[in-house]
Amino acid sequence: MTNEQRAEALIQKYGFDFKKISKEEIRLLIKTEITHFQEGSSEYLRLLCGYLYCIGDISDVSLIERAKYDLNMDVGCMIDQEWIDSLKNGGIEDEYVRTRDEIIKSFIFYYKDFKAEDYEMYL
Repeated sequence: MTNEQRAEALIQKYGFDFKKISKEEIRLLIKTEITHFQEGSSEYLRLLCGYLYCIGDISDVSLIERAKYDLNMDVGCMIDQEWIDSLKNGGIEDEYVRTRDEIIKSFIFYYKDFKAEDYEMYL
């Protein structure tokens, strides 16, 4: 499967009810992906990190940072620094940054209709 297909399958499996998604399972999937990174787009790993952001807390910053900084520049560009900053500051609202709720809504909006074939036609 391509990374886009893997991302689509993950969305179909978990959806966006973050209270029902196992944080430990997402953490394990991220660690596995870091160890056995599949070349291609970074969509799958970005989605995993986004899920962890949506269900996580400050204790998850180091794992998201590992995914962002330890693989390659393409991955690093795909994983939102905003997720890391928001977890670090506890989602504190500030006039210069989006709130945690806004970030989560944006994540859902981006992925709610995600289809692998839509992405692949641009390659």
